[in-house]
Amino acid sequence: MDYQKECIMKFIGRLIRIISNAICLIPLIFTILGSSQEIGNENGSREIKGQLLNGVELHMDGIVDEAFWLTILGNGNFLMQEPKEGGEPTEQTEVRVAFDNQNIYIAVICYDSDPSGIKAFQKKRDASLETDDRFRWIFDTFMDKRRAYFFEINPLGLRGDGLISSGQGQTLNKDWDGIWKAWTHIGDFGWSAEIKIPFRSINFDPKNDVWGINFQRTVRRKNEELLWTGHRRNQGLLRPQNAGILTGLVDPSQGIGLEIVPYAITQSSKEYDEENGESINNTSADLGFDVNYNITPNLKASFTYNTDFAQTEVDDRQINLTRFPLRFPEKRDFFLEGSSIFQFAPRSGVNPYFSRRIGLVDGMPIPIKYGGRLVGNLGKNNIALIHVRTGEEGELNPESFTIARYRRDFWKESSIGVLYTLRSTKDDVLLGDPIQDRNTLGADLTLSTSEFMGNKVLQFSAFFIGHNAASPLDHTTSLLDRSVRGLRFNFPNQPWSAYASYRVFGDAYDPAIGFNRRNGFKRFQPGINFSPLFEKSTLIREIEWGIRYEHLTSLENKLLTENLTFTLGEITFESGEQLEFKVRRDFEFLDENFDILRDGSIVVVPGAYANWVYELEVSSASFRKVSGSIGYEAGGFWTGEISSLALGLTVRPVPGINLGGGYRHAKVTAENSGFNTNLFQMDLGLDFTPDISLSSNIQFDDVSEVLGTNTRFRWIITPGTDLFFVYNHNWLNNPAFDQKFFTIQQGGAMKVVYTYRF
Repeated sequence: MDYQKECIMKFIGRLIRIISNAICLIPLIFTILGSSQEIGNENGSREIKGQLLNGVELHMDGIVDEAFWLTILGNGNFLMQEPKEGGEPTEQTEVRVAFDNQNIYIAVICYDSDPSGIKAFQKKRDASLETDDRFRWIFDTFMDKRRAYFFEINPLGLRGDGLISSGQGQTLNKDWDGIWKAWTHIGDFGWSAEIKIPFRSINFDPKNDVWGINFQRTVRRKNEELLWTGHRRNQGLLRPQNAGILTGLVDPSQGIGLEIVPYAITQSSKEYDEENGESINNTSADLGFDVNYNITPNLKASFTYNTDFAQTEVDDRQINLTRFPLRFPEKRDFFLEGSSIFQFAPRSGVNPYFSRRIGLVDGMPIPIKYGGRLVGNLGKNNIALIHVRTGEEGELNPESFTIARYRRDFWKESSIGVLYTLRSTKDDVLLGDPIQDRNTLGADLTLSTSEFMGNKVLQFSAFFIGHNAASPLDHTTSLLDRSVRGLRFNFPNQPWSAYASYRVFGDAYDPAIGFNRRNGFKRFQPGINFSPLFEKSTLIREIEWGIRYEHLTSLENKLLTENLTFTLGEITFESGEQLEFKVRRDFEFLDENFDILRDGSIVVVPGAYANWVYELEVSSASFRKVSGSIGYEAGGFWTGEISSLALGLTVRPVPGINLGGGYRHAKVTAENSGFNTNLFQMDLGLDFTPDISLSSNIQFDDVSEVLGTNTRFRWIITPGTDLFFVYNHNWLNNPAFDQKFFTIQQGGAMKVVYTYRF
């Protein structure tokens, strides 16, 4: 234990020195950039004033014809972002905002000279609106220009929402679900909407009567993007820095800030036991709850008990032909809120905290007994804390997980922070003789300005992460062996964009609650892109050319990987179709055998391998009733060659019905051998209303030989009250069985969730 404490103290000392040195460099870096972070932002000067309802009752039906709305001057004057930056829209848009002490209301009229051309296919909550006309908006409720609430609707009343965080690029987390309602109407003028968002659904400072706000409209058949403010191509809706302001808010109420969300669930499952050739049946019923409380308007505490994620969608299946593990996204609600604060050195490819390491082992759910969460802001201080206790499952003992994140904002767009994780396990059978407490500690720095050379964005980030030894007997690895460090420059602008990053991964780096693909290397990655708009062309909208390079060596500077990718043309046509052509040169040095299919059938021996690969992809406009894509890749692959084909097809015969299918085929030839892989996917969506949907996902691949289905029914009875029904069925294609496809697992679950707000 003394040895462990000594390591931690050395680690903390090193972090303090790194942070101190980084802070000392800040004035020098921004002196070089020539950017004074106190210059005002002219793009945020647009203003819209919210009108107090003052006892007026609104009839919410999507038709903006009430006398109250008509007395308010509509805010319009949108400008094009595409196809002509700063151009006048071909269709006009009007927005009005009102409020009472419980809700904020938005009325929007999207005029259209050809209402029959309005595109509206989707109804399911949070479905992608790349197919539809849409109206989107954001609220920067704390006016910090760093994070915001995101909302969107389409002409059929679909609701989508999420959380925006701004850093090295913009991150939109659409897995957050707020409680709000939208009504829409399509008429001979175009389409319109009325929206009601309870103040209790969002966090804000009630003492502040000014919010950041911005709007975006998409006219899909013309691929026309219109912005209320921030219309430049390096700006946009997802950058709160470029939002306008909403004024006039008076006494909005969040209630006492208490929310109780109980749930009830019943489940039944059957699983085939291969050892004794019998099926094991399980039936259960259970209760659980979440409690959320706003300690302050912008600091929320949450507690979850007996947590269950039965309604979560299954992962999209992938066939892994690489040497490294695949990363699947988090989809569980409890771990999604506040996830933007937990982000560490975004775009740098390091994940010291990866929430799927909690409650999941090799995709198998582990019961979560209880968990607590504290997320929010105190001025310029961003705080996120999670503690979770898992239960016993088979040979796996209970574990405790603690993640703490602190980030301090400074200047307009810069920040510095630390991240700490602790995984505490008693007698962990997976690790043999481990340290019971595995600690990871990291620090990251982000410097960013939107005013470089006037209106360009320039970003810099640096980070350091390390952890304690995995065993008390390990005296052979140093802190540098168990750490990752790096820096990144980013110039995310249009038409020119560029980046360069450098990272060093120690050969013993293995964060206990993180995700890591590869160890023991140094990596340098620069890239540059040029993507002009062809504003006078009636055929081509945009062409992107680019070069991306990766140079990866061992810690002893021996070349292990080298990739050079040329984007010879990524063409976006005015019609919405796309064509992309890339050429890539790959070099890999293997220092040990690589078992491609993980079954011993195809093994690549150590040595140096260099190959050229060619990629071609064609896709049709997504707003068509029948749309699709074709991707083809061919070239060298280790000792032989690879050719792969990816096909996608989507059919939308009427609004609310989405039928999608995908097929991926790879043919690999190797020295004296070869193999084929096939992956089939099908998505069936039947959306009766924006609140009632039925979906089914079907997947099969001939590597695992498993055919799986996931069917989900969701009924949003009222916002915050949901009924879920989920059914899963998996079959194994095994010649050893009498029948071709044999059931290995099936199960159903019904879950009811209700939200009480006080």
